[in-house]
Amino acid sequence: MKVEVHIDPAEPEARVVVHAPAMTEAVRDLLARLGPDSGLLPGFQGDSVTPLDPADILRFYGEDKDIFAQTRTGTYQVRLRLYELEARLDGRRFVRISHSEIVNLRKVTALDLGLTGTIRMTLDGGVTTYVSRRYVKKIKEALGI
Repeated sequence: MKVEVHIDPAEPEARVVVHAPAMTEAVRDLLARLGPDSGLLPGFQGDSVTPLDPADILRFYGEDKDIFAQTRTGTYQVRLRLYELEARLDGRRFVRISHSEIVNLRKVTALDLGLTGTIRMTLDGGVTTYVSRRYVKKIKEALGI
């Protein structure tokens, strides 16, 4: 993919034009990132797509090279990588707790600090997950512990 930037003070606002030989997955991803940010994320279950409100998501996690969003009502595949989600989501609400997981801090209902070197988190609906040792300090800072 080639990228060109032309700065023209006469332009009233920024304008993006995409030239492509076909509508590919890479072009769709680019358009989704450049388009108006609705705040909703597309969640896929088989052939259906559901718009997901980040406020309803308990956690994002990676499994078998796919990324999933878990809500109280179900689990949806998300076609973004965890680092893309981290950049896109509110860093005060969503925090990475391991190499393969991001949690919504507003959905945390309990923390078990009794485990040596790690933290067990309980989320809405009784979902349990663990903070890896590498991220314990970051989580404690985010929660003010």
